[in-house]
Amino acid sequence: MKQERPFEVLKTFLPENTYEEIIPYFREHTIYLSITRQRKTILGDYRRPSTDKPYHQISVNGNLHPYSFLITLLHELAHMFTYLRYKEQVLPHGQEWKHQFQQMLRPYLGRNFFPADIEKAIANYLKNPKASTCTDIGLYKALHQYSSAKDKGWCLVGDLPLGAIFKTAEAKSYQIIAKRRTRYQCEEIKTGKMYLFPMVYEVYPIHTIPTSL
Repeated sequence: MKQERPFEVLKTFLPENTYEEIIPYFREHTIYLSITRQRKTILGDYRRPSTDKPYHQISVNGNLHPYSFLITLLHELAHMFTYLRYKEQVLPHGQEWKHQFQQMLRPYLGRNFFPADIEKAIANYLKNPKASTCTDIGLYKALHQYSSAKDKGWCLVGDLPLGAIFKTAEAKSYQIIAKRRTRYQCEEIKTGKMYLFPMVYEVYPIHTIPTSL
């Protein structure tokens, strides 16, 4: 059974001094916010009101670093405002949503809410926002520098040299064989099968091959 909590709990998930910027959205609109456990395929989700649930539903992964949490929450709120204006007449991540997301995220820049490297990456990302921050290499790499996963020794596939061996969250081991543009061809150690990993895929290095001096 889900436990309902006051919105003040958001302060523990957001960057310092951003709660006051966010909370008016929840005071002006009927939103059910769900902070969930980690999901592998999505960081957040928006669902429009329905007959049985006549309110906006937003979910955000609770394991995200505050910087990632804020960006994801604004991403989903942008879906809500796009729906309020256009209903289902536009694409989920079309130009209307991109413009709305730009308008919502841009005011957070230049106010010391983000570190300089993340702010620079956000500025570049906002030139043409993608459906997921995971698909923007520059922004994802900047956010990863502040993630709890990095503190525990996890890194991005793109940070490892060719020949390195790593394991995934599923405890499977792979070796990097070749680079294919933004992806890496990797061989699963146990089966010898080949797989392609995005360069921003988080992995745990087991053995790396020193680069030549």
